[in-house]
Formats: sequence, structure tokens, C-alpha cells
Amino acid sequence: MNAHDTAPVPPPGCPAHGSGARVPLHGPEFAAHPQAYYEYLRHYGAAAPVELAPGVEATLVTDYAAALQLLQDSGSFRKDARRWRAFNEGKVGPDSPVAPLLAYRPNCMFADGADHIRLRQAVTDSMARVDTRRLSRSTEQISGYLISQFGSRGSADLLGDYAKQLPLFVFNELFGCPADIGDRVLFGISGMFDGVNAEKATAVLFQAVEELVALKRSKPGEDVTSWLMRHEAQLSDEEMVHQLALLLGAGAEPLRNLIGNTLHRLLTHERYAREGGLIDEALDDTLWENPPMSNYAPHYPAADTELAGQRLEAGDLVLVSFAAANTGPALKAARQAGSNRAHLAWSAGPHACPSKEPARHITVTAIEHLFNELPDVGLAVPEDSLTWRPGPFNRALATLPARFTPVRSARAADAQPGAGSAERQTAASSARPAERGGMWSQFLNWLTR
Repeated sequence: MNAHDTAPVPPPGCPAHGSGARVPLHGPEFAAHPQAYYEYLRHYGAAAPVELAPGVEATLVTDYAAALQLLQDSGSFRKDARRWRAFNEGKVGPDSPVAPLLAYRPNCMFADGADHIRLRQAVTDSMARVDTRRLSRSTEQISGYLISQFGSRGSADLLGDYAKQLPLFVFNELFGCPADIGDRVLFGISGMFDGVNAEKATAVLFQAVEELVALKRSKPGEDVTSWLMRHEAQLSDEEMVHQLALLLGAGAEPLRNLIGNTLHRLLTHERYAREGGLIDEALDDTLWENPPMSNYAPHYPAADTELAGQRLEAGDLVLVSFAAANTGPALKAARQAGSNRAHLAWSAGPHACPSKEPARHITVTAIEHLFNELPDVGLAVPEDSLTWRPGPFNRALATLPARFTPVRSARAADAQPGAGSAERQTAASSARPAERGGMWSQFLNWLTR
């Protein structure tokens, strides 16, 4: 066997092959064939040079062991994005398409040391107070409402009509958003991630969250916002706003993708349909092989250092490929051998996802309720015609067209009001007239008819 036989095979459409350029993770070619790219990147070793957007350079860790080392070594690798050298030198501007997910904000995701411990503990403790039964009721009610909007048609886009909307509605409920504030939260988060008037959408979201904080200061309730506010960490109003914006924004998009990717797996793998009752297994398989956040966890070396034989300079942007680490040769072999070794879909170390259990519970409940209401739901198009949204961070379908036997719209009278319904009725009735048409207001009106 000669050198030509062992040369890495370039991924489909990769313009970096043979040019010495960084491997781009932002085009439709990467979105369509990510595993081909990860296989190619492994030839660089444990970490590889990539481009997240035009002119935005990063090092991507693709090896499981190296990823764990990075995620668990908070002394050598920091989260504070103010260390990002390329951003500080003006090589990456605030208008870059990846800046919203990488630029510094005063929240626990971008904090280190004592600041991180204090903010993270407040978030973790507050999320731990979410009652599973209440979460189930809320998810089922919201699922019922969303299905009532498209069930009589016999067809739907399970991404746009269901998976995208449900997490936002559930979070509005968990965080105690009244109608007018909830409408603007939905508008803000949707615009930020869809790239539609993103700057305006971000401003709308932060204004809405500021009003939510002011409201809960004067009128606390049994919700995550109030629990966070009453936590012994004594968060300031600014800290409250940024933790809530993080939880709402950083939680909604991955959960949308997790629901969508798990539905995709259930609808495209015959084994699940044949054996039935395998939603939990399909969810686990999705987390292993198609995690909703494929490449993220930005870190910055505190000083010039080495990671798995790769030289890194202080302030370099280093990301973890959860998707590549999960599907690498070593971890793949261990999984096939029945090892309980954990995947990295929830990240690891001090910055691992603080909402893993609620996210899992929402996903399973949402899919179970959908299948109970639409038992014959199936893909409306050939699987190979589905497209994936481009971007370096998320793994998400653009649409998931489905068809099913039409069902009669659920009646509000059939729904059993869950915890907080009286507060929601008050919120709905007091919504500002100009915003009564918003999605959250419509749900509250439907629920309380």
C-alpha cells in the first residue's frame, strides 16, 4: 500500500482540500455531509483547523479524550470570550454571523472561577425546582394546542409547526411570562436563530426579559424567574436578564433540534416503527449520532499550550465537536461493545448542560403526545430530499414534512389546567391590545376558553 492509498478523502464539495486552507463548516456541503467532514478532519489528529464563517478561524477538537481534557481543565482553558484574540484584534467583527453565539455576555456560560460557580449554582438550583409532573402537564397542553393548529389539515411541517414552537412555549410557561412579554420573547428568539432582523430580534428579547425581571421583582410567582431571583446568590437585575436570556435562547434552539432530530430518526428508521415504544432509545441514538449542537463549547487557552500534541496560542478560539467525538473510532467501538461510556451531547465538565433532565423529559413527552394524537404520522417526502440547515454549530433539519389522517381540533374544554393556569388567565386577560395576536397570547386564550 502506498501513500496515495492512505491519503484522506476530501469531503464532498470541500474547497479546502489540497489548498492548505482551513476546512469550512459553514456551507451547504458541510450541512449535507458532516460525517464525511469529520472523517477528513481526523487526519489532522485530535484537533483540526476550521473556518466557522468567512474569515472566522478556529481549532476544532474531534477526539473524545482530547475533548474531555479540554472540557474538564478550567485552569488552562477559559470560557470568558473577552480573551478571544481575533475578535480583540478586529479580525472578527460584531456583525459576523457567528458573533451572537460567541461574543461575550455576562452570563454563566462565559464566566470562569468564582463568578461562574456563583452564577451556575443559581441556575442549576433554580432549574432543579421544576416539578416533573407540572412539566409533563405543560408540555402536553402545549403539544395539544400546536396539534390543534394543523391536525385537521392532515399535513404539517413537524419542524416549523411543532418542534420549533414547543420549546419556546414550554419555557414561557416555566419562566412565568405573561402574555405580552411572552409574545415578544417568542419573536425575539425566533428572529435571532432564523437570522431575520436578528439585531432587532435580540433587542426585543432583552427588552422583554428586562420587563419580566421588573415584574417578578414586584410580583414573584412559582416559576424559574422568581426562584432565580430569590436564590442566595442574590443576582443583580443585569445578571438576572443575562441568565434568563441565556436559558431561553441557548435552551430553545438545541431542544428544537433534539425534538426534530429524534422525530427524524423515528420516521426514517424502520426498526423503531416495527418494534414500537422506543422513543427513549431513539433519543439516545440521536444524542450519540446526531446531537442537536454538533460543534460548540468555545474555549480560549489562558496561555500558549499544547492539547493532544497540537500547539495552541493564548486567546485562540477552540471548539469541541460533540458529533465527531461521539462517532470517532475509539468511542464507536466502545459503544458497540456495550460500554456505558458517556457521549458528549450534553458536554462535560463544569459547563455541562444544566438542563439535561428537563430537556430530555420535554422531548419524550412531546413526541409521545404527538404519536398518540397522530398515530399514523409519516414522512410526506422521500428521506433523501430532506435538507439540513447550514451552520457550524447546530445540527438541524430545514423542514420535516409529514402527513397523517386528519384529526378534529382539540377543544380547550378538554384540557386539564395545570399549575399556574389561574396566573395565565390573568396574564391573558391583561395583555396589551396591540399584542393580543401574538403566539403566546393565542395559546393562553385557547387554554382558558
